[in-house]
Amino acid sequence: MSKRDLKKYLGELTKEQLEEQLIELYEKFAPVKTYYDFVFNPKEDKLLQEAKVKISHEYFPIKKPGARWRPKAKMRRSVAQKLIKHFMTLGVDSFVLADIMLYNIEIAQTYSSQNYIKQELFYKSMLNSFEQAINFIVSNGIFNDFKLRINAILEEIVTQKWKNKYDFEAILEKIDY
Repeated sequence: MSKRDLKKYLGELTKEQLEEQLIELYEKFAPVKTYYDFVFNPKEDKLLQEAKVKISHEYFPIKKPGARWRPKAKMRRSVAQKLIKHFMTLGVDSFVLADIMLYNIEIAQTYSSQNYIKQELFYKSMLNSFEQAINFIVSNGIFNDFKLRINAILEEIVTQKWKNKYDFEAILEKIDY
């Protein structure tokens, strides 16, 4: 069904029929419920904190009560990417989205400062996250609000001697900051 056909169909429905269909969609599909729950009660701070906890558990997992050992860090970038995509879908404020993008890199840096990481993919993945964050921040005109954090990330990359530090610097040189 095209958008035009959908508009025509919806135009033929009464107000009560439309309300009934929306309620049915709300009850039947979790993404619709999530969207409307957010639209009518946008607790962005709560969402941000929950996202930060999920991302930090990828690097610093919590030992479960009664367990003898602490789980190993998974360091999956995909967890943060799913959260970022979800935030974009909901239409979360750009400051909140930029915050979570940078937090993902910062928590990875905290982990790498305490643990040797030999996988090249980790550094490439962080470079991709950094580039995505910078592009988003610049395109939303909020670079100056995050400049200190971005510079701190870059300084930490140099301090930790990441092999691809010049690639990170090149991303910032492109935007002439």
